[in-house]
This record gives sequence, structure tokens and C-alpha cells, in this order.
Amino acid sequence: MSDLWRLSAVELAARIRKREVSAREAAQSALDRLDAVNPAINAVVDHRPEEVLAQAAGVDAALARGEDAGPLAGVPVTVKVNVDQAGFATTNGVRLQKDAIAAVNSPVVDNLRRAGAVILGRTNTPAFSLRWFTSNALHGHTLNPRNPALTPGGSSGGAAAAVAAGIGHLAHGTDIAGSIRYPAYACGAHGLRPSLGRVAAYNAALPERSIGGQLTAVSGPLGRSIADLRLGLAALAAPDARDPWWVPAPLTGPEVPKRAALCLNPDGMDTQPAVVKALQEAARRLSEAGWSVDTLDTLPPLQEAADLQIRMWLADGYEAMVAAAEKEGDRGALVALAGQRDKAAAADLASFSAVLTRRATLTRLWELFFTDYPVLLLPVSAELPFPDQLDLQGDAAYARVWRAQMTQIGIPFMGLPGLSVAMGSAMSGAGPSPVGVQVVAGRYREDLCLAVGEIIEAAAPAIGIAEPAAR
Repeated sequence: MSDLWRLSAVELAARIRKREVSAREAAQSALDRLDAVNPAINAVVDHRPEEVLAQAAGVDAALARGEDAGPLAGVPVTVKVNVDQAGFATTNGVRLQKDAIAAVNSPVVDNLRRAGAVILGRTNTPAFSLRWFTSNALHGHTLNPRNPALTPGGSSGGAAAAVAAGIGHLAHGTDIAGSIRYPAYACGAHGLRPSLGRVAAYNAALPERSIGGQLTAVSGPLGRSIADLRLGLAALAAPDARDPWWVPAPLTGPEVPKRAALCLNPDGMDTQPAVVKALQEAARRLSEAGWSVDTLDTLPPLQEAADLQIRMWLADGYEAMVAAAEKEGDRGALVALAGQRDKAAAADLASFSAVLTRRATLTRLWELFFTDYPVLLLPVSAELPFPDQLDLQGDAAYARVWRAQMTQIGIPFMGLPGLSVAMGSAMSGAGPSPVGVQVVAGRYREDLCLAVGEIIEAAAPAIGIAEPAAR
């Protein structure tokens, strides 16, 4: 079997553009890797090899004609099952949508294809993309390729599991409350949640999203190197008129002072020692690269932002969500929705307007913070990746999960970008566990997140590809 699947997206695209290898060879290598390891983890739940090879042949033909095949020329990439890909069902992990066949691509898929990517397959998500664990009755259960006792994360659990196991060189994910950053953290990969409006999104196969979803959900890349994320973001961020929230912000902003903040226990978060150690190590690497890093005990409100984020996301159409989850019969979705009933139920126009009003205030406070500290280091989670399906093990376990994820939930309320940077492994009660840190910056300053991520990444060995055991 060809080992082209091992290459970074950056290196593979360069080799294909130089015609040192063909896109078809790269696609076949990716398909072989998928066949070899996907049965053990169930990360990719829908793919058509003949279409994959046809896409690759198109890239090779363009190169043969002397055309520019794009920055992702021939790179195999996965996309999540909650975005439209023409001819495929936009299932979002639910049986209710198994026949929602997309007639046209979403902007995400179109932009990847325009950049030359080859769409390798579609990755799993929990039902309705509601959990930090990935299983559903339609596509089954996705396992963590580094340790099957741990969650692969969610909702982009299939995306993170795939890229960590070498199935595709980049993965597309979505993030409404941590759904890119947490799977990357759990699977030992990198994942970038862009700012609201950075990446165009729209699913013609489904009803228009309510305003809460429009203001909270974004698409972004997961990968095995920060350079690959940078390449993936540039491709995804191309304009598309179908998304009224898309913003023509430059991918690189003005220079800023090399000054960062480190907060180990934001709003009193009970951060585990292994996570604290990773954050302190990230701060040390940044300091050695010439940045000043101040440890802060106080930040603009984050717990409040997390509480309001849940309200804005779930209260807008909460009863309809519950009715759909009951019809689907998915236990995980029902548990997730029931656990947030106090925040989400019985919202009226006045209370929802108050949330939106407070959003402006908190966004202002955070943007002012970033004028003093352009970059912030935070926990991704207060804990190492959870034992798989922990949220279904009773009320106390459910509360523990949501409490630990506060930093992931709060950041989207202000529309901020956040980068989950993998930092090796630590020991947990379930055995070896990935660990990482979160890098946050002001709106549309993904470039600062990526620059700091590259410094942290460069001081350690490259991310290894997981070899999941057969099941």
C-alpha cells in the first residue's frame, strides 16, 4: 500500500502540483487507508470510491492542461454528515434525515473542491450534533483511534477520529459549543473554530436555521499540523453569496505586541493537574519564543457567556428540538436537551432579546481585553478526555461533563476564534489520554491563534498517526 496517506496536506499538495505523484495515486492511497482502519473506528460513514477517484482524475487532467489545480490540489479531505454534498444525504446523524439528499453542495464543499481538494468521505456525528460523544442509531458508534475507552469527542467526532487515524489529510468539522475543538483535543489532533462569518455555510437540503443557530455554528478544519489548518482555513474562507453572515475579513491582520495571557482556572474552573501542566508548558514555549506571558486570575465573563450561549443556541426552537429528538428516539440527544431545560425552556421574546443585548456587551468586553492581550491560553476542557458515553451515566456524570466544557461553550457566544492544539499525552483513569490547550484571540484573528499554535507545536515532536486496533 502506498504511504502517501501519511503526508501532510501541505506536502502532498506540493508534490501533486509538481506532478511528482498523481492525485489519483493519492486518492487510492487514502481509500486504502480508509479500508484498513475505518472498520475499527467507524469514523467515515459514507463514501463512494469511484467518485473519489473521478475527482482525483479531474485534478490530474487540470494539471496536464497546465492549469492551476488549487492550493489543495488532489488532497483527500473528509466532510461531516451535517453539510450538503450533492448526491449524499445530509443526515446530521439522524434517521429522520436519511433521505434528505442534497441537490447541490454547501459552500463548505464547493470551496474545498474549488481549492482542488478531493472529498474522500463523510464523517460521523452524534444525533443532531448535540453531544461531546459520537454515536447514533443511523450510523453507529465512532471510537477514539488513540484509546477506545475514551470519547472521540463530538460533535465532529468522526472528523477528528478520521484525521488522527490517517483517513484524509484534513477534516471538515462544525463547532457550536466546542464541536471542533473538543474532538481535536480528545483524538490528539489540532482543530480550529473560526470566527463567526469567516467560513460561509448553508444547507439547501434542510430548512433555514433559526437565528440562535445562525449566530453560534461555524465550520472549520481539523488536521495533524498547524500548517495544514492554515491551508484548510484559506480554502474554506472563500466567499459565497449564499451566506449572509460571511465577512470579507483578511486572513492576516495587523501586527500586535507579543503579549499573551494565561488563565488556568477561568471563573473558578476546577482544572485538572494534567491540563494545568499542559497550559504551563505551552506558556513556557511561548515565552522562549519571545512572547511575554502573564498569568491572570480574572477575565471578562466566561461562565456567563457559556450560560447565555446555551440559552441562545437551544432556547430558539427548544420544544421543536425536543419533539424531533423524541421522534428520533435518540437517548443521547434526549439527555442533552433534558439537561438544559432550565436554561432553554419557556424563552419568550423579551428574554431572548435580553440575551442578544447582553451578547453585545460581553463581545465588547472581550474585544477590549484582546487590545491588551492579543492572545489568551485557556483549557480546552477542565478534564482530560472523558470516558466514552460518560454523559449517559446519570445526572451527576452529565453535570460533570457540561461543567468541564465551560470554556468551549462560552467562546462562541462572542463569535471568537479558538484553536485546540494537541500537546502529547497524559495518563488518565482510562489509560493514555491526549491532552492539549486552547488558544483564543479577537474576532477574525485566526492568524494569531495559528501563529501561537505553530510556536507551541514546533517545540515538540510532530503528531503521530494513530493505529487503531481491529474490533
